[in-house]
Amino acid sequence: MPDEQAVVMKYVHSCMIRGDGGKTLRAILDQICNKWTLLVVATLDQGRLRFKELHRQIPGISQRMLTLTLRNLERDGLVARTVHAEVPPRVEYELTATGRSLLPPALALAGWAIEHVPSIEASRAAYKKS
Repeated sequence: MPDEQAVVMKYVHSCMIRGDGGKTLRAILDQICNKWTLLVVATLDQGRLRFKELHRQIPGISQRMLTLTLRNLERDGLVARTVHAEVPPRVEYELTATGRSLLPPALALAGWAIEHVPSIEASRAAYKKS
């Protein structure tokens, strides 16, 4: 029995990833790991911001892409959108608890990437030569 348990524990992580063929998890990771999502989340980590402030703080993002990213983050429950009844309307965005919980794993992944940049770049250079 202990051997079977060891085998099961060995594959728990891959089973989490593969689950339903990986469809659900891949869809979530595709959204989280797209070009702009983590930049928006990291920017909102400083607190509630208006659209123009967000746009100003994320170089290179178009207004359309910021709008789409914010809509997807709101849909997924990572960002809360607050509309204030003013003229003109004031709209603010902030991270939800779920959105804030994304920061530690994102920072861990970024740390891993930074740590492994030299070996990855060396592998890429070697691959080009072959």
